[in-house]
Amino acid sequence: MDISGLVIFSEFLIGKLNYMRFKDILNYTIYEHGKFNITVDSLFVILTTILITILALAIVRKGFGRYIAKNETERRSFWSIYLIIKYLIWVVVIVIVLESSGVKVSIILASITALLVGIGFGIQQLFSDISSGIVLLIERNLQINDVIQIEDGTVGKVIHIGLRTSKLKTREDIILVVPNSKFVNDKIINWTQMDYNTRFFVEVGVAYGSDVKLVTDKLLQCALENKSISNSPSPFVRFDDFGESSLNFRLFFWVNESFRVENIKSQLRYVIYDEFRKNNIKIPLPQRDLHFRTNFPDTKTESAE
Repeated sequence: MDISGLVIFSEFLIGKLNYMRFKDILNYTIYEHGKFNITVDSLFVILTTILITILALAIVRKGFGRYIAKNETERRSFWSIYLIIKYLIWVVVIVIVLESSGVKVSIILASITALLVGIGFGIQQLFSDISSGIVLLIERNLQINDVIQIEDGTVGKVIHIGLRTSKLKTREDIILVVPNSKFVNDKIINWTQMDYNTRFFVEVGVAYGSDVKLVTDKLLQCALENKSISNSPSPFVRFDDFGESSLNFRLFFWVNESFRVENIKSQLRYVIYDEFRKNNIKIPLPQRDLHFRTNFPDTKTESAE
C-alpha cells in the first residue's frame, strides 16, 4: 500500500470514528423513566418541531393574513379559520413530541378516558366551555372587534376568542373574561353584525304648551350637526307619548360607532339642552297637584245625634 492509499484509509477511519462518536452523542440518554426516554436526538427533534411550528404559524398569521384579508370581514373570517388550524396543528405537534419521547399516545388516551369517567361532573363545565369555543370558531357568530351585549346588559368589544374563554373590553375599558358557554347558551346581541349602521335614540320631555313643530325641528338640527351621526338613514323624531308632566319625544339616529354610542348620546343631550334654552323650550320637572277638602262634616255632632 502506497502513502496515498494509507492517507485515504486514515481519513476514512477517522471519519468513521467521528461519525460513531456523533451517533453516540445523539443516542445519549438525558432523562429516562420507565418507557419514557429522552435522548439528545429526540430532544433535538422536539425543539426543532416546536420552533418550526411557531415560525410557520407566525408566517401564516402575519404574511397570509395581511395579503389574503383585504377588509374587516375577511380579516375576521381569516382569524377564525386561523385559530382552528392553530389548535389542530398543536395537537399534531404534541402527538409527535410524545411519540419522539417513547410515549405511546394510545395509552395516554386510554388513561385520560378513564380519568374523565372518574371525575365526570367535576370538569363538565370545563368541557362545555371548550366545546362552545370550538362552536364559536366554526360558526363565526362571534368575531374579533364585534361589539356585543351579553345577557346581563354589559356591552363590550371582543378582543380575544380563546378555546375556553373569551375577552371583552367594556365601555369603561375593563377587560371582562367570559366563559365561551355563555355565548352559546345565553342570548347575545351582536351590534356589529346587525348592520353597518345601528339605530339608537335619545328621549326628552318638554312642557305642555310647547311648540311641538319647533321641538321636532331643533331635535333634528342637533342630530344633523353631529358628525358622528349618519345622514343615511336620516335621523327622525317621534312624538312618543303624553306623559304625566311632559310631552315625550324620541330622537332616532344611526351610528357606525356603537361601542362609543353613549358618548354620542351625551353630546346630543348637551346640544339639545342649549338649543331648548335658546328657544325658550322648557324641560319640566315632575309635578303633582294636591287638592284639600275643607268642608268635612262634623262627625262628632252627627254621632251624638
